[in-house]
Amino acid sequence: NIDIQVIEKIYEMTNGQPGLVSWFGELLTEKYNKEPEQIIDIDLWKEVYAAARDIEHNNTVQNIIAKAKDNHYKHYVLDLFQDSDIPFSFDENWCNYMYIHGLISYKKVREFGAIYHVCQFSSPFIQSRLFQAFSKAMRNIRDKNTQALEPLDLLEDVFTEPTINIPLLLERYKAYLKRLKDHGTNPWANQPRRKSDYHLTESVGHFHLFHWLQMALGKRCAISPEFPTGNGKVDLHLCCNDTQKGLIEVKSFINAYEVKKAISQAANYAREKNYHDITVAMFVPFTDEHVLNQISVSKKVDYINVNVVAIGQG
Repeated sequence: NIDIQVIEKIYEMTNGQPGLVSWFGELLTEKYNKEPEQIIDIDLWKEVYAAARDIEHNNTVQNIIAKAKDNHYKHYVLDLFQDSDIPFSFDENWCNYMYIHGLISYKKVREFGAIYHVCQFSSPFIQSRLFQAFSKAMRNIRDKNTQALEPLDLLEDVFTEPTINIPLLLERYKAYLKRLKDHGTNPWANQPRRKSDYHLTESVGHFHLFHWLQMALGKRCAISPEFPTGNGKVDLHLCCNDTQKGLIEVKSFINAYEVKKAISQAANYAREKNYHDITVAMFVPFTDEHVLNQISVSKKVDYINVNVVAIGQG
């Protein structure tokens, strides 16, 4: 027997892709099911999903990751991590290539009476694997002489009951970026840039922040990326114990109006997830501290505390 929640999770995370569905089914019923007479429940699903994400080899998944890292198509993949409105068309060679190889699919959007289609990752599991793969690539550009935190920093002001002070945690991240710069290391060097204005592909910051959080918090907290829209939106959930949790929504600066809209959207998302606080980590393509301080604001929206922390990319 299998719990209905598990069936729903399989479909949700694979988007019903037959190869992935059968692979998860095999892992659940054969490799990880030590007691066949017991119901396959949500706890076993969590174990299997973690294994599929970290230690189980699958040729199809590995091929998709390899295709995503191809220099001809890599920047398109990175764009999908920060833009939810990229038009889909088989007339575009890159769309055709990425669809055929299982990286992306599409969804229908209705807006102002018009119907069009936009790109999305083929499934949440594939998006999660790609996010993890690109985040791990950040290890190669880390300055091993620069620690994630100052040696005596216990983060005592960050871990205050009952929540985690995410803005103060992100100030530690900004201090880390400054130490890297002072030591002559630029984490943004040789990273993909947009052809239009040569600014960094925004998602590079997403991957770097996720990697730093793993370094800074180690085994102190579980850090889980979630992708509620299938593209263009990354949320980082921090869980340190039963009471201390935090929520970060990673965004890229476009203009002042979009910052205002991001605050409203973040409040709605926090309410949906039953959080009273949410922090928007806003990556911006400049390092002027005066401007960064103006973008960094705190607002209360219908009893939800929304903090915006601007992070400069030089």
